[in-house]
Amino acid sequence: MERKLRSVALAMAVVLAVACTMEVAAQSLCKMSQEGLDACRPCISTVKPAEQPSDACCAALKQADLPCLCSYKNSVLLPYIGIDPKRAMQLPAKCSMAAPQQC
Repeated sequence: MERKLRSVALAMAVVLAVACTMEVAAQSLCKMSQEGLDACRPCISTVKPAEQPSDACCAALKQADLPCLCSYKNSVLLPYIGIDPKRAMQLPAKCSMAAPQQC
């Protein structure tokens, strides 16, 4: 009986781990998926940033809610997670987009 309970508990743990992984993968920020955010990270990094954003970054940025992203521009947390706010603010221009007026 104890062995059967352990098997059920293990199966439940695996199901929960898979469900949590799927939920994390589905998260987004200001209409940018995690994949889109990752595509832009090389050109907004505080360490050896790339000069130009990738096509994938620009495509993701064009789908994003720019005023929402602008609301994070003064966050003191950005440098702590390796994002240079000044470089991030340059992304729309580098992707041939107009920055929001209220940004």
